[in-house]
Amino acid sequence: MPTIVLRLSAAIALSLLAAAVGAQTTQNPEPAASAQAPKAKAAEAEPMRIERLHVDYRVEPNGAYAERREMAVKVLEERAVESAKHRSIGYSASLQRLDVIAAYTQKADGRRVDVPKSNYQVETNEGRAGGGPAFSDQATTSVVFPDVAVGDTVVLDYRLTATQPMFDGHFSEIESFGGSERYYGDVRVRIDAPAAMTAQARGFGGLKTVRDEVAGGRRLIEWSYQNREPVEDETNDYSVYQVERFPGFAFSTFPGYADIARAYAARALPKAEPSARVRKLADEIAAGKTAPREVAQALYEWVSTQINYGGNCIGLGAVVPRDQAFVLDNRLGDCKDHATLLQALLSAKGIESTQALINAGNVYSLPSVPVVASVNHVLNYLPGLDLYVDATAKGIPFGELPAVVAGKPVLRIDRPELAARTPGFAPLRNRQRMVSRLVILEDGSVKGQVEVELAGLPAISSRAGLRELSAEDAKGLVKKMFQSSGLTAEGSFTQDDPKPLRAEHRYRAEFEVKEAMPMPGAFPLGPLFFNPMPVSALTGSAGADALDTLTGDGTCGGGRSEEIYRIEFPKTVKVIAVPPDLSLRSGDSSYVARYKLDGQVLEASRVIEDATAGPVCSNEYNRTYRDFARKVRPNLKAQVVYQQ
Repeated sequence: MPTIVLRLSAAIALSLLAAAVGAQTTQNPEPAASAQAPKAKAAEAEPMRIERLHVDYRVEPNGAYAERREMAVKVLEERAVESAKHRSIGYSASLQRLDVIAAYTQKADGRRVDVPKSNYQVETNEGRAGGGPAFSDQATTSVVFPDVAVGDTVVLDYRLTATQPMFDGHFSEIESFGGSERYYGDVRVRIDAPAAMTAQARGFGGLKTVRDEVAGGRRLIEWSYQNREPVEDETNDYSVYQVERFPGFAFSTFPGYADIARAYAARALPKAEPSARVRKLADEIAAGKTAPREVAQALYEWVSTQINYGGNCIGLGAVVPRDQAFVLDNRLGDCKDHATLLQALLSAKGIESTQALINAGNVYSLPSVPVVASVNHVLNYLPGLDLYVDATAKGIPFGELPAVVAGKPVLRIDRPELAARTPGFAPLRNRQRMVSRLVILEDGSVKGQVEVELAGLPAISSRAGLRELSAEDAKGLVKKMFQSSGLTAEGSFTQDDPKPLRAEHRYRAEFEVKEAMPMPGAFPLGPLFFNPMPVSALTGSAGADALDTLTGDGTCGGGRSEEIYRIEFPKTVKVIAVPPDLSLRSGDSSYVARYKLDGQVLEASRVIEDATAGPVCSNEYNRTYRDFARKVRPNLKAQVVYQQ
C-alpha cells in the first residue's frame, strides 16, 4: 500500500500525544490514424507565472564556475502579490560571491522601480540552531521588491561566482523546471566550459538543444524551453521522483557515478584514520564487549546519540569531513562527520567499514548523467555484517534504516563500480497488536485498559514520541489525551523504557472516561487510545481520498496490524447489531474479522496483513491493493448498534 497513509496515521497519533503532554513504465500504443487522441486538460491558472528564466554557467578549467540567473515573474492575481514581493538567494558565504546585477519591479504601465539597497537582507548561519559558520557557511540574501501590484513583473538578475570547485577539475549540474502544468514563457540555459573537459550533457522533458559547438577552446551548449499553454499533470504522487521525466537539463564532467565516489573517497578517507583519542574512546565505549556485532552496535549508538546534527552534508565547500577532534569537542557534525567518525571508531576496534553516498530525498533511481547533486547524504556499510547503518538518523536502532534511505542505490567508496543498493523493507516487519478490554456503564462512561505491542517503524516512531516523557507527565497523560477530545478522564500510563534504540515497544493504559458513549447509540469499532498503526491505516481509512486517487509509481510498505476487543455492555442495554464477519485475500494481502456477541459481551478481532515489501510499488500494484482496501473499509465502518 502507498506509505502515505501509514505515515499519516503515525503522525496523527504522535501529534495527539505531543499535544497531550504539552510537548514499472507502461508504453501506450500509437492511436490509429482515424482515431483522435484525447486532449489534455488545461491546467488551472496560476496566480503568477514565470515569463523569463535565463541561466548561464561559465566553467573554469579547475571546475570553479560562475552562475548567472535572471528570472522575471508576473503577478496575475491579488493573492500572489505578497509572495512575489520576496525573493531569496542561497549560497556559500565563504566560497561564493554574490553580485545582484538588477532587481526591480516592472510596472504594468512600463515604469521601472528599482529595489533600494535597504531592501536587501543578508542572513548567515551564525546563531542558528545547529551551530555557526564552522558547521555551515550557508547564507541567504533576501530581496524585497517595492510597489508590487497585479499586472506587475518582478525581475531579479544575479551572479554567483565560486572561488573553488566542489571537486578539483570537475563540474556537474542538474535542474528541472516542473511539470506540464507550470507556465514558462522563455527558458534559456547556457553552459560555457573548457573543451578539454570531457563532459556529458543532456536536455530532457522538452528542452531543445539550440547550440552545441566548440569555439576558441570552449564548448558552448544552449537549450531552450517554453510552456505557454500549461495542461493538467495527471501525476499526483511525487513520492518517487524521476527527474528526467520533467523538463530540465544535466551536465557533468564525471564519466560515471563511480568517479564521484572516488572523488569523495580521496577527501574523506584520510579523515577516517583513528586518532589516539578516538582509539581510547572506542575502547571505553566497547568495554566488556567482544562480539563484532555488539561492539559495532555500541559504537553506532554512541555516535547516533552523542553527536548532534549540524551543517551541510554535501555541497559546495562541504565535501571534506571535519577533523575528529573538532567533532568530538563540539559534539556536533553533519552526515559526513557522523559517517567518518563512526568509521574511525570501528577501525579502532578492528571492524571493517566504509562510507556510501546516497540520495536521502525521493529519488530511487539515479539520473543517466552522473551529477553530484544526485547523492546528498552519507552513511556507513559494514562488510563483515553486511549491514548499512545511518548514524546521522536519530532514534534509529542498529540494524535498521530510516525509510528515506531504504531500497536505494548507493555509491560505496570502497567499491565504486559496484551497483549496490540498501535493503528495502522486510515484509510484515512493521507490526502492531492491540488488546482493548472495555466496560461500558449505564451513563455511557467507559472503564478499560489498552495494551499495545509494536515492532518495526511503528515502534521506532512510538519510542521517539515517548522518549522524553517524564514520570510526572506520564501521570497526567491519560487525562490530557482524552481532554484533547473534549472528554473527562482519569487513568494511568506505563511503557517499556523508551530510551534504548530498539525496534520493539510496548505500552499500556488504564482509564475511566466519563460519558464517552451515547446512550442509546452506535459506534464503529476502533482504537480508543492512541496507537501508531491501527488496521484502518493499512486500508486508507485515515486518508481514503488520497489513496484512491494516487497515480504513478509511489513509495509503499506494508505490515501487520491486529486489534482485539472485549466490550461489556450494561444489563440495561440491548445490542441489536454488530459488524458481519469477513475474510478477504488479495495476492499477499489478507483481512480477517470476527465478531461474536455473547449476552452482554462483544468479542471482536480483526487482522490485516499487507505483505508489500517496497519501498517502491508500481501503479498497477497500487491499484490492485486499492481494490482490496475498498472491500475492507465498509467492515471497518460498520457500527455496533445498541438501545436501552
